[in-house]
Formats: sequence, C-alpha cells, structure tokens
Amino acid sequence: MIFLRRGIGEVQQKILIFIVSYNAETTISHVLSRIPTELFDDQDIQVDVLIIDDGSTDNTITECHFYSQDHPDVPLTILVNPQNLGYGANQKLGYQYAISRDFDVVCLIHGDGQYAPEELPQLLRPLLNEECEAVFGSRMMESGTAIKGGMPLYKYYGNKTLTWLQNKIVGTVLSEYHSGYRLYSVSALKRLPFEYNSNVFDFDTDIIIQLHNAGCRIREIPIPTFYGDEVCNVNGIPYAFNILSACIASRIQSLSLFYNRKFDLQVDNEQYQSKFDFYSSHSVALNAVKADERLLVLGCGSAALVAPFVKKGCRLSVIDQYISLELEALSEHCAEMNLNEFNSRNLPDAPPYDTVLALDIIEHLASPESFLEDLRQTLCLRGSRLIITTPNVTYLPLRIMFLFGFFNYGKRGILDRTHTRLFTFGSMRRLLQQAGFDLISMQGIPAPFPLAFGRTSWIGKALLNINKIMALIWPGAFSYQIYCEATPSPTVEELLERTIKHSLETVPSQENARC
Repeated sequence: MIFLRRGIGEVQQKILIFIVSYNAETTISHVLSRIPTELFDDQDIQVDVLIIDDGSTDNTITECHFYSQDHPDVPLTILVNPQNLGYGANQKLGYQYAISRDFDVVCLIHGDGQYAPEELPQLLRPLLNEECEAVFGSRMMESGTAIKGGMPLYKYYGNKTLTWLQNKIVGTVLSEYHSGYRLYSVSALKRLPFEYNSNVFDFDTDIIIQLHNAGCRIREIPIPTFYGDEVCNVNGIPYAFNILSACIASRIQSLSLFYNRKFDLQVDNEQYQSKFDFYSSHSVALNAVKADERLLVLGCGSAALVAPFVKKGCRLSVIDQYISLELEALSEHCAEMNLNEFNSRNLPDAPPYDTVLALDIIEHLASPESFLEDLRQTLCLRGSRLIITTPNVTYLPLRIMFLFGFFNYGKRGILDRTHTRLFTFGSMRRLLQQAGFDLISMQGIPAPFPLAFGRTSWIGKALLNINKIMALIWPGAFSYQIYCEATPSPTVEELLERTIKHSLETVPSQENARC
C-alpha cells in the first residue's frame, strides 16, 4: 500500500502510468508485467496504463495487443503515432493526455526496461502525499550502484559531469539530470509551457528548468540501474551541446538579455523587483536625494520601490496607473493616472517639489516628447530636478545578439515587450534637451547581476563590479541602463516675465510695458 495522508471524504486519486516505446517488441510485455499489482488493487487510487508508441518499425504494437488480451483486468490504452515524432514529442502527448483526462499524477517509464516498474509505489508516495510536485528516480544518489548496474563508464562520468555543470548554471542541486524515470503532478504540468520544449532527448532538461523556474519541488529517490540490450538512440555530443545550451539560455533569460517562450514562467502583471541592496539605478537615485526633499514619483509600481525613500525622510507624492493601499500609506498625495495621458492639471495639490523620480518609465510611453514637454510646463516643478532612468539599447550583449540576427522581446530587461521606445546615451540626451531640460549629469548603470545569480552570490557581485568599471570606460557599450539628472529650463513665457519684471525694476518709467 502507498499510505496516503488523506482527509475524510477526499476523492480517489487518478494515476496514469505512461510508457513511451519505440522498437520495444522484446521488452514491452516484460515491462508491463513488472508493474506492481498492488497499485491496481489499492482502493485509494485509480491506476490506468497508457502506451504511446512512436512509430515503431518492429512488432511492438502486436506485443502490446497480445498483453492486453492476456490481461483484460489491466486498464491499458495503446496509442500509435503515425510517424516517429521523437522522445520529447511523445512525452508531450502523454502529458496532454493526462491533463485532458483529469489525472492527478503521471508516471513516465520507458518501454525498453531500463527503469524498474517495481519502484513505482515508493516513487508515488511523496506526490500523493503532496510533499512535492515531481519525483525523479536517480541512479546516482547511491555511490557505485549505477556502474554495478551496467552503466558504461563513459556514460557514468558524462552523466556526473553534465549534471554538475547544469546544477551550477541553473541553480539546482540534483544528483542526476538524465534519468528518464519521472513522476509529475498533473497540476504542476498545467503550469508549464512544455509544448514549446524540445521534441528530442533534451526535453528532459527543458522540463527540469521549467519546474525550477516555476518554484516546483523536486524529490529524488534512489533507483536501481539496469543496462540490458536496449539500443541507445542518443547522440552524445549533440545531446550535451543542446542541454547545456538550454541551461545557459535560461540563465541568460534571467538576466533579461534573451527570451524564449518555454522558459517564461512569470505572470504578466509581476512588478519589477527592488534593487536598493546593490549598485543600481534604484540605489543611485536613493543616494542622490536628500533626507528632507519633497518627491514626485511617477510610475513607481510597488510600495517596495518607494519605501526606502520614505525611510530616508523624504515626503512623497505618487502618480501611477494603480495605487495600492500600501503605496497610499507611504505617500502624502496620490493620483491614479495612465502616464500616457499625463496632464499637469491632474497633479496632486502640493507645494513645489524638489525632485521628480521617473525611474524606468519613459520607455513605456507612446510619446516621451509630449510627456517631458508637459512636465516642464508644470508650475509646481519649476526649479525641480528630474531623475530619469531608461535601458541602454546599445548594451554590448544586445549588439552581439543583433549581429547574429537575434531580436526577441521578452518579459523583462532592455527588450521588455511593454517598451515602446528605446534609447541610447545620445538619443536620451537629445530627448531631454529638445524637450527643454538642461542636463546636469548622465552616467551608465551596470546590469543587475545579483538578481540573476542571487543577491548574496559572489559571482553576481563580481560581475556587477566588473560591469561597473567597464561602464565607466565605455558607457555606450557596457551600460545596462542610462541614469540622467536634469532641470527644466525656463520657458519663453517665464523668460518674458523675468524680462518685464527686470525692466520694471530698472526702468520704472516704463510701467506700461507690461501691456
């Protein structure tokens, strides 16, 4: 028995044992016969068996039908692909089958007998007790058992080396990336875009990355290793290249320098993370304001992005499309407004502001020129300082991507798909000047490596410091963001008023010049 922790009145859980097969006529019947009968007898679960044959050219299907006729008590479904789709594509079909038929757990085993069906009860237990979202049978957890089970030395050391590299790149701690003995919670599979994964053997790496990015718990359990006469269809060198490429691509995507739909596990409305604990546009802006300043914050996002300014002693007025209760509690004045429809007349009624913060918003606007021109005309901002940040589209990694024809919009970073305008140092300088602002300073900000490698990671800190130095040397190529400080120059109306006032003071007889 599996010993489930279940409450009173809970419904029976549905288990799908999914067998992928290809040219397995000599092994498939034996694999089916080794599925423990206790699974079918357990009253707490309902177990079905699904075989999807990937266009075998031998008698695999005939053997499956013979077994089904001889064992009518086994709920067996046999599906046959009209052509060979590949190991990964076959998995996609099985997982979609499990989702569409409301199974709770799907157990993947291979028709060649390499993975022991006898281990299914112990592998199922953590999933049915909701201790994790995936269970992997590992041949590497117990030292030496894989070699004793017949795993060739080159495969053993290749497996260990690749797994070590993949753990380092992705940030996992698995003992084996390459086991094909896997069980998944179907509710977890529903959250993963596995349809976009590879159709061949690197599918298994793709889905591990997706599980990790989705925050799913993976449990590994030792299993015996058995290498028989099965034919290995994996070409080692291309396989190694593909899986490492996938891991690297996923890590680069976490830096917002690359985008692939299959590694996108974030929700659309997730807000930007704060970056005050390392050198970034946020920390530079925080250091630039004084404790007693009155700030106008435009498009701030979450309360976490303004809390450090309040803690420093600043008084805030906030304009954003959505004002949360937490944000309202931190500010003196609030106004809900789409900044694309910014109108100075809708600004909170407040005394003049010392600084306007427009951090990472200009690139989202349909007309940055109109926005800045209207901002300059605002009376309560006369004499204020504008702090503005935006991504640098000439960042060197992007230049390299463009060189090789890559141009992918994604969820985050310079090519965030919500960005409508992209800037260089030159175009940002011209935008400010042509909108009537006098530039005080402009500097480059390095990429937020600590967000990708961990805020306490020495790798993230080292890369950040290197990037910071390079941005000083060549801002246009090595700056991830552009940081600017500017002040609105006097308008023509202001200059005319000053001239008239000055004239009245110096030439009193021309009092009527006001007309």
